[in-house]
Amino acid sequence: MSTLFGDQWNVSTRFNLVRLQALLEPYYDITTVARQWSLSKDQASPGLVVLKMKERATAKGTFDRTDFVPSHEANHILPADPLFTRLLTLAHRPNPRPAIRDVNAGTERSTAQLLSDTLRLRRVLKRGLSTQTIDDLHHGREVYISILAPGGYEFAVGVLAIMALGAAASPHSSAQPVKEAAYYVNKSRSVAVLTATPSLDLGEALAKEIRATGNPEFVSVPINGIDCEAPFPLDAIKISSNRWHDPNAPGVVIFTSGTTGPPKGAVLRRAAVMEGSMCFAQQIGLQESDVLLHLLPVHHATGIWVSFFPFIQTGACIEFRSGSFDPKWTWNRWRQGGLTHFTGVPTIYMRLMRFYQEHLVKLSAPDLETYRAAVAAFKVCLCGTSALPMPINDFWSGLMNGRRIIQRYGSTEMGVVFNMSVDPDEDVPDGSVGQVTYGVEVKLTDGDEGEVSIKSFNMFSRYLHDPQETANAHDGDGYFKSGDVARREGKYYFIVGRASVDVIKSGGYKISALDIERELLALPYIGEVMVVGVPDDEFGQRVGAVVSLRNDRVARDFFVRSKRKPKQLRLDDLRADVRSRLAGYKLPTLLRVIEDELPKSGTGKVVKKVLGPQYFPPDYTKDKAVQVWNSTKSGGRTKL
Repeated sequence: MSTLFGDQWNVSTRFNLVRLQALLEPYYDITTVARQWSLSKDQASPGLVVLKMKERATAKGTFDRTDFVPSHEANHILPADPLFTRLLTLAHRPNPRPAIRDVNAGTERSTAQLLSDTLRLRRVLKRGLSTQTIDDLHHGREVYISILAPGGYEFAVGVLAIMALGAAASPHSSAQPVKEAAYYVNKSRSVAVLTATPSLDLGEALAKEIRATGNPEFVSVPINGIDCEAPFPLDAIKISSNRWHDPNAPGVVIFTSGTTGPPKGAVLRRAAVMEGSMCFAQQIGLQESDVLLHLLPVHHATGIWVSFFPFIQTGACIEFRSGSFDPKWTWNRWRQGGLTHFTGVPTIYMRLMRFYQEHLVKLSAPDLETYRAAVAAFKVCLCGTSALPMPINDFWSGLMNGRRIIQRYGSTEMGVVFNMSVDPDEDVPDGSVGQVTYGVEVKLTDGDEGEVSIKSFNMFSRYLHDPQETANAHDGDGYFKSGDVARREGKYYFIVGRASVDVIKSGGYKISALDIERELLALPYIGEVMVVGVPDDEFGQRVGAVVSLRNDRVARDFFVRSKRKPKQLRLDDLRADVRSRLAGYKLPTLLRVIEDELPKSGTGKVVKKVLGPQYFPPDYTKDKAVQVWNSTKSGGRTKL
C-alpha cells in the first residue's frame, strides 16, 4: 500500500488504487463520505475519495492506516480512549459488581449497563445536534455540551456519553436560577444541555433562554430519553480502530468558584482528567472491591475529578446520594456497612461530629459501638478545601483507631497539589495538608512561605475563550499562580489562605484567616464562622469574625457549665476560649453574631470580598451589632 506515495504514478500504483477502491465499496456511504471529504454527493465516488486520500497523506508527509480505510464508527462502537478501554475491560470481568448506586433513584447498575446506556444516550444526543455540530465533531473541532444533573446514575451516563461523542462535558449545578445557568452555558458556548430527570424544567427553561438570546439551535436533551432506545449487549460493544482521541483535547470544563471574580471555565485535558485520576487512585490504593459514599456536588473538582473518575476507572462502586447533607442519614448509612471510602469537606465532618455528640452518645453502649465500628471500618476518609481543626481531627482519629482523615490541597486548575499519605504510621503535623503530590513542581514565592506556584502534568489547558486571563494566571517561568498562600515546614505544607482575602496584615503581622477560622469552628458553640481583615488606621487591618451560634445539646451544656447566656456571645469570652490555641495578635478584635447561615455563592462558597464590607462597613463603630475590643477596655489582657 505504501507504493501509493512513490514519486511515480505508475501501473503498480493504479493497480493498488483499484484494490483499495474495491475494499471501500462494501462500506461506502455517499452522505458520510461526502461530508468527510468536503465533496458534493455527485463527486463522492470511491475513486475520487482514494485520490483524496493520496493528497492528504502527501500533504502531511506521513500517513496512517486510517488514511486508507473508512472511518470505524457506529452506534455500538466506543472511541479509542483509555477511559473506555478501561471501562470495557471492567465490564467483562467475571461476577460483575455494581459500578453506580443511586440512592435517590433507587437504581444500581453494572459497568456493562453503564456502557450500554452511554451508547444509547450518545445516539439520542446526536439526533438532537445540528448538522454543523456533527460536522465539527467529525473533524475534531472543539464542541462543548453542558450537563444539568445532581450526583447520580444519570450524571454518570451523561458525562460518559458526552465524552464518547468526542465533546467536552461542562457540568453545572442543578439547583440554580435560569439566568445563572445561562451564564455558564454562554461562557462555555455549549451547543446543548443534557438534563437529568429532576432538572427537566430547569433544562427546558434554560434552552428557551439560550434560543431567545443567542443560539437558536440550542437544545435540552433529557437523559431519560434512553428509555426509548434498545440496549446494547455487552458482546456487541466494540472499541474503534480509528485514531485515539487526542489526549490534549478538552475533556471536562469546571467553573471556578467565583470567590475572586466572575467564575472562569477551566478546561481540563482528557489526559489530565483520566490519567490524573488514575494517579490519585493509585496513591490512595483504590481496588475493585472498594465502595465510595459520594455526597458532594458533582460540578466541582472534588466531586468529579477526585470522587468520580478515579473510582469508576478502577472498577470501584460509587454510591451517590445527592441533595442537602443529612448527618442522621449519613450515620445510619455508615452503620449499615459495605462502605470503604468517604469524602467530605470540613463542614461535613464537623456536622457529623456534632450529631454524634448531640444524639449518638445517648444510645446504649452496644448500639453506640455499632456506629463507632462503622467509622473504624473505613479504609480511607478524605477531606478537601482546608485542614481540619485539631479537636475535630482528634475526634475522628479516636473513632478510626488512631488513623487520620486524609487531607489534601488542590485547585480547579491544578488538581491535587499537596496530599497526606494513607500510611497511618506517618506523623503529619497538625494543620498540614501533607507533602507535594508525586510529579508536581511547587515553589513558594518567598522561600518557605508565599504564594503557591505550580507546574503539574494535571494543569488545565486554559480558561475557556479567555487567552488574556490564561496568560495572566502564570508567572514568567510558566508557573500557575494559585492566589493561595502556604508555608513549608520541612517537607510538609500548611495553607495560610487566599492572598486577596485570607491573609490579614495587622500590626506588622501576616495572619492566616483560615487558622483562626479552624480554631473558632472547634468551639462547641460555633456554627459557622468567617474571618476577614477589616481596614483600620492604626493597625492596617483588624481581625474581624462573623459567627453563627449552635443551639444543640452540646452548645447548651457548654453555656450552662460556663454560666453564660446562649445567643449572647461576648467578644471577650470568645477570645478567652481560643487564647490557648491562638497567639495574642491572631485573636479577633471585632465580632458580629448572626442568626442565620452565612450567605453562599452558587458554588457554595462564602464570598468574603462581598460579605466582609457588608458585615463590617467603614462606619462599623456606629453599628451596635459589632463588638469592638480594645486593650484599655479589656484591662490590657491582649495587645496587638
